[in-house]
Amino acid sequence: MGYACPVCETPQSDAEHLANHLAFTAMLGDDDHEAWLDDHAPGWNEDGEDELAARVEEYAKEVGFPQVFEDTTGHDHSGDEPRGGDLFEDELERANSQGRGSMAGGGAGAGASAAGAGSLDGEAQSILQEAQEMTEQMLDEDDGEESTDGEPGPDGGERANDEDSEE
Repeated sequence: MGYACPVCETPQSDAEHLANHLAFTAMLGDDDHEAWLDDHAPGWNEDGEDELAARVEEYAKEVGFPQVFEDTTGHDHSGDEPRGGDLFEDELERANSQGRGSMAGGGAGAGASAAGAGSLDGEAQSILQEAQEMTEQMLDEDDGEESTDGEPGPDGGERANDEDSEE
């Protein structure tokens, strides 16, 4: 059994979920939920989850709320689809092992693979390599310039004013 929201009738599994639903919906700007809380649970925004749950439970209608557990559904969800709570590294490893991650292409040389270019075709890899080289040259040039305007650069040091450096 669960509770129906007294404002929108959305089913919630228990009083705590109902309290969270009411409060979050009100805080996100729903005037009806906020007005209901103001009328039925004054000071609701200062209560914790347990306190608010105890206050709103008496106004909520009990409704059937089916609980479905994975071990009762008769099929397995342990496939390769990402799940909430998966770490990025876990998903990346799973994708790479199935040939669809950035490291799956292989054979592109250590530099390209390390930069995440393993699954790119030859033209895309050469474009990426050229962009990396241009970026390195730009950063090297920036390191060699002296500051003339006193503005901080991206690394916290001072950078040169483009107008001054052209003179």
